[in-house]
Amino acid sequence: MNDSDPFMRLLFISNLFPDAAEPYRGLDNATVLHALVKSGWTVSTLALRPSLPLSRRRFDARPEDAVLSPRFVRVPYVPRIGSRVNHILYAGAIRRELERLRGSFDIALTSWIYPDSCAVSRVADFPFVSIAQGSDVHQYLRIPARRKIILSHMPRAASIITRSADLAKRLAEAGLDGARIHPVYNGIDLGTFRPPQDGEREALRGELGIAGPGPLLLFVGNFLPIKNPLVLLEGHGLLRRMAPSARLVLIGGGAMESEMRAQAGQNVIFAGRKNAAEVAAWMRAADCLLLPSANEGVPNVILEAFASGLPVVASRVGGISEVLNEQYGRLIQPDARSLADAVAEILSSRPDAEALAAHGRSFTWEKTACRYDELLRAAAEK
Repeated sequence: MNDSDPFMRLLFISNLFPDAAEPYRGLDNATVLHALVKSGWTVSTLALRPSLPLSRRRFDARPEDAVLSPRFVRVPYVPRIGSRVNHILYAGAIRRELERLRGSFDIALTSWIYPDSCAVSRVADFPFVSIAQGSDVHQYLRIPARRKIILSHMPRAASIITRSADLAKRLAEAGLDGARIHPVYNGIDLGTFRPPQDGEREALRGELGIAGPGPLLLFVGNFLPIKNPLVLLEGHGLLRRMAPSARLVLIGGGAMESEMRAQAGQNVIFAGRKNAAEVAAWMRAADCLLLPSANEGVPNVILEAFASGLPVVASRVGGISEVLNEQYGRLIQPDARSLADAVAEILSSRPDAEALAAHGRSFTWEKTACRYDELLRAAAEK
């Protein structure tokens, strides 16, 4: 792009955008926006925050997001039973903000198809592109009220970006125009995620307090039912019958942590939440990444593992098979026995680290931003 380009002003609208208290909320969206800024776009942001009437919570931007001009907007919603009205409530709040911003942008990008993108579709007199993240397709198309709203509102989007081909297929099979649905994989930070240098794995294990023999297995994610953390723990228990010194490190947190701690056996380490650089260090120290989820799109953590030269054992669900095959790890049914057997195979015949890293290096934020740029321009020019 250059200064003569007619479409360079983007408004991003979504609840999936980070703030100082929740720095990982919608982090992939923020990273895409930063990449677009580097390529020449001017970006402003309406960061929606669903709030109950008496909520007084303060939302502060991360310092690094100042270039994205974030404005945090409280939007009313009805918890649990609001499927038929939440997109309408969101639309009212968005409409007021759009009146203030009128004329300051050329095209909008929204994320999370219900209620966020559906709300934008009700008030938009401008072109917009929507991002389908994952659960807003996997789960919401199974909820009759939300499915009906999605299928009636999303045709107003100029195009829909999905984070995997599987999500694109699901939306097309539900009845949306497949020609306007475009899978675009996320990128990864190749300056942060890289393979270990000679001797670095052992040195890192010492620094991380886990020196000693035995394979080191890693999980990175939220402790939620969809991630199958109890399957993970059971599978680790079965693996230890074959490899007694195997250790499992859990990076993350969430609602199931107490239950997980109660069921964790020996050699299980709860490391807490970590930033990207810390996760990358654990990946360089580990022997295998485990992800026995019940459903996924194409999780960034898998791509980051590849770039770190780390093989992956993950469920054959969602879009994972689009990037993972036996050259880079194992695809499994999400049960404990399948997990344990697959990890044992990986530990006995580890995939080539350089092939893994080369695969990971094919996923860059620059490539992702270039495709977003193409789709946004095509939508704005219609």
